[in-house]
Amino acid sequence: MSPPRRVLVRGAGVAGLACAVALAEAGATVTLAEAGPTIGSGASWKAGGMLGPWCEAETAPAGLVELALPALDWWRRQVPATRSAGTLVLALSRDGGELARYARRTEGHRTLDAGQLDALEPAFEGRFGRALFYPGEAHLDPRAALPALAHRLRALGGVVLTGRPDIPDGRFDDVVDCRGHAAREVLPGLRGVRGEMLLLRAPGVGLSRPVRLLHPRTPVYVVPRDDDVFMVGATMIESEERGPPRLRSMMELMGAAYALHPGFGEAEILEFAADLRPAFGDNMPRVVRDGATLHVNGMFRHGFLLAPVLAGQVVDAVLGGGSEPPAALVPLSRMR
Repeated sequence: MSPPRRVLVRGAGVAGLACAVALAEAGATVTLAEAGPTIGSGASWKAGGMLGPWCEAETAPAGLVELALPALDWWRRQVPATRSAGTLVLALSRDGGELARYARRTEGHRTLDAGQLDALEPAFEGRFGRALFYPGEAHLDPRAALPALAHRLRALGGVVLTGRPDIPDGRFDDVVDCRGHAAREVLPGLRGVRGEMLLLRAPGVGLSRPVRLLHPRTPVYVVPRDDDVFMVGATMIESEERGPPRLRSMMELMGAAYALHPGFGEAEILEFAADLRPAFGDNMPRVVRDGATLHVNGMFRHGFLLAPVLAGQVVDAVLGGGSEPPAALVPLSRMR
């Protein structure tokens, strides 16, 4: 019997953690190295954590729903606190056309009238006349899910190193590079898309599931977490500028939250944050081979939704012995 393959995974965002856990579960000896000081030092920590394949299909390429569906069960297995409460999509009365357009572009939903919406989400009683409900969707808190994956990796015998960007590759059979935007210098075509988010504590709101509020210019989402905390996000700005959030973005996010529910007017502001989502030109991910290194990158706004699928592709590529993994999300390409 041959010894387990030794694999170095670089980057402990959602892609790196998912790949590391999947490889360890498949029998590899895994070392996970994060350049930042803690697990989740990058963009994954600021994500909404929505597992919404039907909603994401509104703007994503065809086929995303079918490819992403296994992610929901994967997350429920890895993070039992994953909530399967579905997603609500709403629009203010002046934006009713946006709701109709959204319904035409997506599947997996049913239309609720005012009474049905109020029964499902009493916090909205009397505020909206119509909604779309996607009952098959789920959500999680990235700030609980990422440490849970790190704990799972350690339980499988994996090693987790933080603050260590320069682990030598030589003692590993394979390297999986999941560094996100930090890998831009070795991945032609990778860009950063700036996103800004807001974290609020609002005891007077009481939502139990993610809500997407449609707007022709600035659609936003609100995701409930424990202890009356809500994540409000997120801007998408074609800019690679780093730095703190901008006033205009925060005003838009806060205004949308208040329009959704007046209880947000009394919310405690816990955090403003911004980071760069890694993306390729078509906003779909890539698994790129460069010798013994697999680059896993470009998940754009679909990180938690697609990470388990990409992790399965990586396991096939590393442990399956082939250059073309079966059921690949995207064709496995090689560096030129």
